[in-house]
Amino acid sequence: MTGYELLLIGGGAGVGKTTVGWEVSALLRAAGTAHCLVEGDYLDQIHPAPADDPHRSAITERNAAAIWANYAALGQRRLVYTNTVSVLEEPMLRRAMGGGEISVTRVLLTATEATVRERLAGREIGSGFDAHLDRSLTMARELAASAPEGTVRVPTDGRPVGAIAADVLRAAAW
Repeated sequence: MTGYELLLIGGGAGVGKTTVGWEVSALLRAAGTAHCLVEGDYLDQIHPAPADDPHRSAITERNAAAIWANYAALGQRRLVYTNTVSVLEEPMLRRAMGGGEISVTRVLLTATEATVRERLAGREIGSGFDAHLDRSLTMARELAASAPEGTVRVPTDGRPVGAIAADVLRAAAW
């Protein structure tokens, strides 16, 4: 086996993770490059959280492992994974992918507070906007401080999604 490749796209809410993930996938499809895309936010949507897993990390890992097993059985070698904290979840995703030889690229998308505020205001129309904005900005600061060495930072402010996705793919050398 030649190993697997894992592209982690992280960042606070409103930086464009999901949009960039879809565009990365579109560029890879256009190039004929086999890959799969997983939006990590969907792997732990359970309420209430399991009593033995209040932060939902175990269920996330179990679901990631199940999805990856299905993709790997189809011959996939490349996984694009988006999630706010994905750049911190490399050990969990390595386990979910079965360990072994896995080449990992971590990309942290960034945006200014003004950009995040504008983007979130366009989609968070309920009463939770202020709390969501505060969580996003807090997480962005935490990620900026704690992202592992070698994490590539890609700014998204005022840039077309195609250009951002191209930067992400250059970082991964895919």
